[in-house]
Amino acid sequence: MSTDTAHSLADALAVTPSEEPAEAAPGLFLQQVDTQKSLERHWGELRDYIRNLFGELGLDEITSEEITVLPGAEEIIALLELREQARTGTWDVIVVDCAPTAETLRLLALPEAFDWHVNRLLPVGRRVLKAVSPMLRHVAKVSVPQGEVISAGERLHRALLDIRELLTGGDASVRLVLTPEAVVVAEARRTLTSLSLYGYRVDTVIANRVFPAEGADEWRKGWVEAQARQLTEVHESFAPLPVRTVPYLAAEPVGPAALAEVAEELYGSADPFARPDAEPPLRLTADELVLDLPLADKADVDLARKGDELIVTAGPYRRVIALPLALARRGISSATLSDGRLRVRFEAGGAK
Repeated sequence: MSTDTAHSLADALAVTPSEEPAEAAPGLFLQQVDTQKSLERHWGELRDYIRNLFGELGLDEITSEEITVLPGAEEIIALLELREQARTGTWDVIVVDCAPTAETLRLLALPEAFDWHVNRLLPVGRRVLKAVSPMLRHVAKVSVPQGEVISAGERLHRALLDIRELLTGGDASVRLVLTPEAVVVAEARRTLTSLSLYGYRVDTVIANRVFPAEGADEWRKGWVEAQARQLTEVHESFAPLPVRTVPYLAAEPVGPAALAEVAEELYGSADPFARPDAEPPLRLTADELVLDLPLADKADVDLARKGDELIVTAGPYRRVIALPLALARRGISSATLSDGRLRVRFEAGGAK
């Protein structure tokens, strides 16, 4: 499956795109999500309410349809489809081809951020809607969300929480794919920190399009030397994660046979789907919260406490961590960032 709106998996496998899982090779199935049909299935009540509301406000039908195709909806729908496929129990492994880094990070942060807002707004929203809906219908002459619309929002909330549990669970991991170039490696370093901040486990780094050293002419020799320097940086920066390399091939690998050769070069006799053995990035004990932030600079990390929550900022990304009750009642005694690991210790007493 792919969360990238610019689907290319069918092209890479040289098969016809399919809305439902279709066999591309023995034992290998491909699905390119039809976001419009999935939108109807998952968000029908919400979309219909918004479309009707715009109609009541005087917008024409085409405008209403255009507005209800919300930014980011396709990526969210892809995640909902991932959840549905995982729940079938049909597949041994599901591989998700992600969009470029910034889009993927926003997408992976969505379930927890949505949960934070829903837990604060939905109970209040239900009470407010019940109180003001008759007045709105009478004065403003517009519809208000009915119970089925709120229920659709709650279903979406639960689905996103299921997705987060699926993607951060012990059977899931992320693989970073990069090319050995200075700008790309720098971005991958930041991505590793950000993924760990949000609780996603990275188990492998893959360096793609590595020039072979044998038989290099002067032009390629410069690239070989430059890539060798970056690969050294990758091994040092991402340790202890394994780093696997894919050579720059003579032709683009298209189709199952060509991709199988790449897989053989990449993994050899190793099991590419082995269960990840790395610790989860976020760990809690009776007295301490530990969050892995590999490659994070102290100057870019900030920690704040607000009520029962910890707010951790790493560079441009922020995560709000709801503390369990045993820790929420206690004050923070110390917080340190050392060796890529943030340790927050809590006081023995019960006061914040």
